[in-house]
Amino acid sequence: MKQKIKIGELALLTHCRVETIRYYEKAGMLPAPPRSVSNYRLYDETHVEQLRFIRRCRSLDMTLDEIRKLLLIRDTPQGDCSAVNTFLEEHLSRIAVRIAEIEELRSQLISLSQRCSGSLTADQCGILQELGSREHVSTH
Repeated sequence: MKQKIKIGELALLTHCRVETIRYYEKAGMLPAPPRSVSNYRLYDETHVEQLRFIRRCRSLDMTLDEIRKLLLIRDTPQGDCSAVNTFLEEHLSRIAVRIAEIEELRSQLISLSQRCSGSLTADQCGILQELGSREHVSTH
């Protein structure tokens, strides 16, 4: 793409909302685009590629801070990329912890769902009684 495009076209090309593009610019994750004589932001292929990179990272559940770190490494083409591998291993570890937490949550919900047959009154409902129990209060 040699020509400059406006934000709406960038949004269509990258499947990203205009508000999100502006947010990434404000957060310093996208370089500020030059402006036209009419004061429209004018984007180029660099913006398209960077926004696609950000969106792909977000689809992998990376935080904005994590993405910023990756962008810094990517913007130093001759730099050592071992930090990227370390970063990915750390991200995988965090995901593993979250998976374990979600599996525990699933187990608790299954156990809870077995406490009521559905044919009782609300004051007899085992699920509602268990939810009101003090012994299972979490500190999360």
